[in-house]
Amino acid sequence: MPNYTKNAEVISNLSPEQFRVTQQNGTERPFENIYWDHDEPGLYVDIVSGEPLFSSLDKFHSNCGWPSFTKPVEAENVDERSDGSHGMNRTEVRSLHGDSHLGHVFDDGPRDAGGLRYCINSASLRFIPLDELESEGYGTYLQLFEPKEGK
Repeated sequence: MPNYTKNAEVISNLSPEQFRVTQQNGTERPFENIYWDHDEPGLYVDIVSGEPLFSSLDKFHSNCGWPSFTKPVEAENVDERSDGSHGMNRTEVRSLHGDSHLGHVFDDGPRDAGGLRYCINSASLRFIPLDELESEGYGTYLQLFEPKEGK
């Protein structure tokens, strides 16, 4: 298994918006972020640590203005914490190894896919296109995109 870690050099190279979101628990503006309506097949990884977080196969259009996913691609890489900030009771999601603030999880997602909506800031993600998974070191995830038997 690759070594996904929080790296000071990577953090120093984040854009101001990426730093604000991932390191200061910020939220980017809805509908004004790179992945909210992104449909290309591939993998979304933590911008700080590179740990795999979400697959395009679990992404859906929620019309909330941020990328939304029904589940993490690797549940153990997503840490859920109680968040009482801004006068709301929410569940924050952070990357386990990078300790990046990713966004929040809500229970208003598609019922047929488990009912969850992981509402994630684009600024916390790096997208790896399907045809680059192998060269970027994520080749084990190619199997997710292979056609299933009988379908």
